[in-house]
Amino acid sequence: MKLEGAKDPHAAAEGLAAAYEINGLEQLIDRLHAIDGNHDPVDLEALLVQIGRRSFGAILLLAGIIVLIPLIGDIPGVPTLAALLVALTTIQLLAGRKHFWLPRFLLKRAIRRDQLDKSLRFARKPARFADRFTRRRLPVFFSAAGTRIIGAATLGVALVMPVLELIPFSANLAGIALSAFGIAIVARDGLFAVVSLAATASVFGLVGYWLFNL
Repeated sequence: MKLEGAKDPHAAAEGLAAAYEINGLEQLIDRLHAIDGNHDPVDLEALLVQIGRRSFGAILLLAGIIVLIPLIGDIPGVPTLAALLVALTTIQLLAGRKHFWLPRFLLKRAIRRDQLDKSLRFARKPARFADRFTRRRLPVFFSAAGTRIIGAATLGVALVMPVLELIPFSANLAGIALSAFGIAIVARDGLFAVVSLAATASVFGLVGYWLFNL
């Protein structure tokens, strides 16, 4: 597919990503694997160019994967950066924006290429397994009201994620919630939205329990 008049290679790549929507978790991993091998380290901007910055579901999937995958999610501060990515895009989604703006300092956060490749290889089998169970169902979650409910829930998860860094292994629960929300939106599968809402409730319950017992 040729994009006429595309002077900026990032703009051209984003246009191509938008033209071929991501429709599964394994396809997201394929997109990230396809980043030019000369990119080392790989920054967030390159990841978003590859998946398309207009795709809210793909951004949630990316954030969830970042938090869940060993070697990446275990780095101190990474869950908080993922939370910032989710919070900024969710606020803009709820405000009605179609193209998400992100600050330069966030876009330039990077990971070594070998770490990224190892993490994506680790994630491929679970991604393939999850993709087998997705299908279009419970369309009520993708109405205007349903989208706002998902947006509000993801924003809530993002706001408490910095606290989760203080609770051992709890950030993984937020990663599950974000990933399931992403799959729900990408695959139009409301069952994953239900799973995500349950995980979100668990996140808030865990944070409340931890704060109560300080």
